[in-house]
Amino acid sequence: MNTAEALLHALKDHGARQIFGIPGDFVLAFFKVIEESGILPLYTLSHEPAVGFAADAAARFNCAISVASVTYGAGALNMVNPVAAAYAEKSPVVVISGGPGEGESHAGLLLHHQAKTVDSQFEIYKEVTCDQTRLDDLRRAPEDIARVLASCRTDSRPVYIELPRDKVFEPCRPVTPVKPIPPDPDALEACVDEILLRLAKARSPVLMVGIEIRRYNLEDKVAEMARKLGLPVVTGFMGRGLLADSDAPLLGTYMGMAGTAEITRLVEESDALLLLGVILSDTNLGVSEQQIDLRRSIQALEGCVSLGYHTYPHIPLNSLVDALLERLKDRADAKGTPKPVYPRGLKADDQPVTPTDIAKCVNDLMDRVGRMPMAVDVGDCMFTALDMENTDLVAPGYYASMGFGVPAGLGIQVATGRRPLVLVGDGAFQMTGWELGNCRHYGWDPIVLLFNNCSWEMLRTFQPESKFNERDEWGFAQMAEGLGGTGIRVRTRRELQEALTRATADRGKFQLIEIMIPRGALSKTMLRFTEAMKRLQGGEE
Repeated sequence: MNTAEALLHALKDHGARQIFGIPGDFVLAFFKVIEESGILPLYTLSHEPAVGFAADAAARFNCAISVASVTYGAGALNMVNPVAAAYAEKSPVVVISGGPGEGESHAGLLLHHQAKTVDSQFEIYKEVTCDQTRLDDLRRAPEDIARVLASCRTDSRPVYIELPRDKVFEPCRPVTPVKPIPPDPDALEACVDEILLRLAKARSPVLMVGIEIRRYNLEDKVAEMARKLGLPVVTGFMGRGLLADSDAPLLGTYMGMAGTAEITRLVEESDALLLLGVILSDTNLGVSEQQIDLRRSIQALEGCVSLGYHTYPHIPLNSLVDALLERLKDRADAKGTPKPVYPRGLKADDQPVTPTDIAKCVNDLMDRVGRMPMAVDVGDCMFTALDMENTDLVAPGYYASMGFGVPAGLGIQVATGRRPLVLVGDGAFQMTGWELGNCRHYGWDPIVLLFNNCSWEMLRTFQPESKFNERDEWGFAQMAEGLGGTGIRVRTRRELQEALTRATADRGKFQLIEIMIPRGALSKTMLRFTEAMKRLQGGEE
């Protein structure tokens, strides 16, 4: 087989199910092999950032690696931001870039798409990936591919593979996967002993789950573990949507000063807070009402476990959860916990739409047709999603890059075959909303709820005096037909309910509901969050 085929088979063997990409001259030969071999399906989009966001969302939903392939320079450098987002939020995206051939690299001429040097791109990607390789030596290429893909799965972070275009059709040996190194059994046993002892002695133990339990496909096991331990469970802000399909004793999402008082007190007053796969970021823990003492917590993340002042290195999360379950296998499940209640019962009248109205309308819909997977962009649409029924959801809750929602929705439909619901603001839609034009070609039919207040409204809450947050009306709904979908603009609660009902019944093309929201009409959660952030940034106690 040739190098491209060896790489494609290795990707498939490591769990990849599809490739998102945009062709260019340095990667044309590789795309030819992708298309003609049929080893993995290829989905092309219109702009490289969308390629990265779609691959990120597919990786999150599949709990497996996903692939983004672009050309050298203008393509790969245009995709740095979504790859950085995937790195920050621990999403296993494999970036495959075409590259100059050996003769081109040493010809003495500057190459088109080249930045500072031929190696600039490789060096830049070192900052946003956990492992990298250039397949310029085919004698070691199989081992390099195996190492990098193992890093992607083990660390659950992006990796970078550069394929010089003169190596695509060269012969290459098959790739043998690297076997993971198991943890030391004695260290694992001691770690489990200490965790269970700490929880048993605690007055108010709490389990907070984070995105790593999704990345390593552990949600069912963690739900069982929580039931046997009898612990109340919350998610961090980034973990919204976790345990949606499980019978875990889930109370809701911890948001500190921006959340409910009951959950805030429960978490912040816990004397044994078990942080399972929770990224220690400001969005997860930085808006606490009273500072959480992490020395009293149990932190299981990044492949190690920390308790107080000491750490057990090399304790992968999946090994820890399996060991805890083995120890708890004879323990009966604790009694169930009441499920959180979300707002319902939209009053379909002629009043203007608020974000809470949108949440009620979506919850009413899911009561009728069942839960839908959601892709959510940043801004008030993300905070409004917290008032919606807990369902499978992807959102850039930590890195917070605008433009994620629409391409992520497309990635969800590719990854799952299910129709997604996309929540996006007008500012983010201006960036990547046009990717909906690719839906007709592939038969995708997401439902897009576009929050349009003609403003970067979340930024306005931090700096209300600035005029640059104002956006013009672009008439998004009118553009939908030309892109191959159906669009409608709504202003009242009655119009919203009717539009969402029609959109759900209409299959085969995307549905864009442009919801005109008065400026200043914000979700209560976002108002509390921004006020908390302003207090913290201003040094207020």
